[in-house]
Amino acid sequence: MQIRRLDSADAPAYQALRLHALQESPTAFGSSYEEERDTPIGMIETRLAPNPDRHVFGAFVEAQLVGMAGLVRESGLKARHRGFIRAMYVAPSHRGKGIARHLLTEALALAQRMPGLLQVTLSVTAGNESATALYRSFGFETYGVAPGALRVDGVLYDEVQMVRQLAAN
Repeated sequence: MQIRRLDSADAPAYQALRLHALQESPTAFGSSYEEERDTPIGMIETRLAPNPDRHVFGAFVEAQLVGMAGLVRESGLKARHRGFIRAMYVAPSHRGKGIARHLLTEALALAQRMPGLLQVTLSVTAGNESATALYRSFGFETYGVAPGALRVDGVLYDEVQMVRQLAAN
């Protein structure tokens, strides 16, 4: 397995995995397959282009992208001390092999090196016990719940909001 930051050249593989994730785990994402299926590849390339405040990590097994996790720094002047983990996903055929742990390790190591970043937040759908346990094992703590934050096929899902403090840098 190889974990590395994705770049523009990874856009087709990233888009394929992202669309698969949105179909396979619709309650795990704020976006939907219908919203993203027609996104032009050029737009994905731009999202993956080097940016000091936006990073996407990929997990590769035998050159196939099987997992992803994003780290984004808040853009507002008063919020730049915060980052967030987004779009964390591992394909079902590769779950239970520590891939999510490796992705999160890389993202948090980078977060720790980002000047002025003091905390990292994330949201996880209530009831996703394996993801919640993973995040807790990295020191994330629940600070709130957004009731009915997602609505998928007419069903409301709560989102658990978690935070991890970083060492001052």
